[in-house]
Amino acid sequence: QVQLVESGGGSVQAGGSLRLSCAASGRTISTYGMGWFRQAPGKEREFVAAISWSGNTVYADSVKGRFTISRDNAKNTLYLQMNSLKPEDTAVYYCAADPSGFGVKTDYDYHYWGQGTQVTVSS
Repeated sequence: QVQLVESGGGSVQAGGSLRLSCAASGRTISTYGMGWFRQAPGKEREFVAAISWSGNTVYADSVKGRFTISRDNAKNTLYLQMNSLKPEDTAVYYCAADPSGFGVKTDYDYHYWGQGTQVTVSS
């Protein structure tokens, strides 16, 4: 079992930055693919970014060039650096762990999920 706890959310003005963290416990995540997803009010959960066990990354087109996903296996922690934030980035952000190690875009491949952290971007 892997437990995931997100932190770092908050309120920021458009153009600002936030860094989300996802601390894992229960098992090392070094062999897991890890992902970030988000869900805005009244909308479906959507993929944001993912990183494979080997460090390969993939991003949603809407965040490419603004967000950076990274991992620190020594700290068993996943990060999401978010720059140039826009009001449309407002959502609850979730981290998730994919046992296959690939870090893919499809949420059903992720077995473990955090409780989420709120990000609010005002214009």
